[in-house]
Amino acid sequence: MGLWSAVFLCFVKKENRALNPVDQITALISPPLMDMGYELVRVTLKGNDKKLLQIMAEKPDGTMTIEGCTEVSRMVSALLDVEDPITGAYELEVSSPGIDRPLTRLKDFDRWAGFEAKVELDQAVDGQRRYRGKLLGLKDENILVQSDDGTRVELPFSDLRKAKLILTDELIAASAPAS
Repeated sequence: MGLWSAVFLCFVKKENRALNPVDQITALISPPLMDMGYELVRVTLKGNDKKLLQIMAEKPDGTMTIEGCTEVSRMVSALLDVEDPITGAYELEVSSPGIDRPLTRLKDFDRWAGFEAKVELDQAVDGQRRYRGKLLGLKDENILVQSDDGTRVELPFSDLRKAKLILTDELIAASAPAS
């Protein structure tokens, strides 16, 4: 009788589960921002050769001062110098969301109900991905929007690609400081 042996090779494909730089930065700076009394609104990283890291933050009441931007910028710079999640050189910009702000959190859609917004989805609802209309708040985790013709739609927040307020006279008046 002959002796034989078999060798079985098993190849396992490992997925790269590393976070992208924006997700890494978001996870890194969110807790210290909260400790400082700020909420993170958005993190974006733009450009290839000349990168721009934009951080938008605000106090829970929606305010942000120049001093606050400076304070946040110093904290973010220190953390990023240690953790180094961005390859190559970049410029850091810290700002408030502004009047025609991006809407990135569920609470933004309730807070800004009654104002006009543009909403873009990853997946189409009723055959379209882009909507413009008056925000009506939330229903569960769906964004409620009423178009100019009176049609109301529910848009899943989980499919949100981007949304922002539209600069109108009503938004400007509502954002003006009380005198």
